[in-house]
Amino acid sequence: MEQEMFNQRTDLTQLSAAVDHIRQTLGKIIVGQKDVIDLLIAGLLADGHLLLEGVPGVAKTLSAKLVAKCISASFSRIQFTPDLMPSDVLGTAVFSPKTAEFQFRHGPIFGNIILVDEINRAPAKTQSALFEAMEERQITVDGNTYKLEEPFMVLATQNPVDQEGTYRLPEAQLDRFLFKIEVKYPSLEDEIQILVNQHQQKSDDQLLNIVPVLSVEQVKAVRSTIKALFVEPKLLAYAAQITHETRNNKSLYLGASPRASLAMINGAKAIAAMAGRDFVTPDDIIKVAIPVLAHRIMLSPEKEMEGLTPADIITQIIKKIEIPR
Repeated sequence: MEQEMFNQRTDLTQLSAAVDHIRQTLGKIIVGQKDVIDLLIAGLLADGHLLLEGVPGVAKTLSAKLVAKCISASFSRIQFTPDLMPSDVLGTAVFSPKTAEFQFRHGPIFGNIILVDEINRAPAKTQSALFEAMEERQITVDGNTYKLEEPFMVLATQNPVDQEGTYRLPEAQLDRFLFKIEVKYPSLEDEIQILVNQHQQKSDDQLLNIVPVLSVEQVKAVRSTIKALFVEPKLLAYAAQITHETRNNKSLYLGASPRASLAMINGAKAIAAMAGRDFVTPDDIIKVAIPVLAHRIMLSPEKEMEGLTPADIITQIIKKIEIPR
């Protein structure tokens, strides 16, 4: 009976089929990173920007490219370097001798899915070029405002900040990413499987046979469906309480903003839809809490010296708060 009521509320059949297809497509190439794959799909469905962090060689860039390949949308890649200028990202006005006027030439930010590779290798001046684009889906150049086409999604990769030649991203910019996804080393079994797959591969281009699963219009429709999913008031309060506790925790120097609570609910809705449900559970919120909050908080110097991580503190906070039933 409950299943019949569920089917009558929201039909997620098409969405579930698309999610399964994307999972299988990514899983054929990205071995053993199931949590990473799920968060990538959830970020796409929740209309959020994603930050992938890990040491070089763990397939961060490949993962971002695969997600882009699964969508029939325009794709741009920007390689961030220390000498990159804001105009290299946004575009610039070019003088046209024919019209004797300046014409704006669009930069690579004008696309649906933007891969920003090694985002933390560019200085603050270039980072600031992304602020308006990521939050307001528009850019302003020379007093003129240009709207970015929907859907618009930034997939950024970065190496850990203690790597050579990297800059720590500003807190205001980190806050604009829905999830920060940690891409870790594969297990021994997974690494053996990676070698087997590479050895058996006949083509050098792993992305050659990837077939897009969703069109731009389908992505928009799916996002609208997910936004309409039901969330009980007590779960809204639960997400807000988790965020609120980060501001009153003695282990933290900086707590999360209300944007984190919104991100937690949006991410939880996507996780619920991926599971074939049109309602959010406490487990959905818990699953996205660390990816949503870890990059939005700062440990106190004492706790950092003790070797604790933001994920440790978030786990402690979740354990302390009573789960709504």
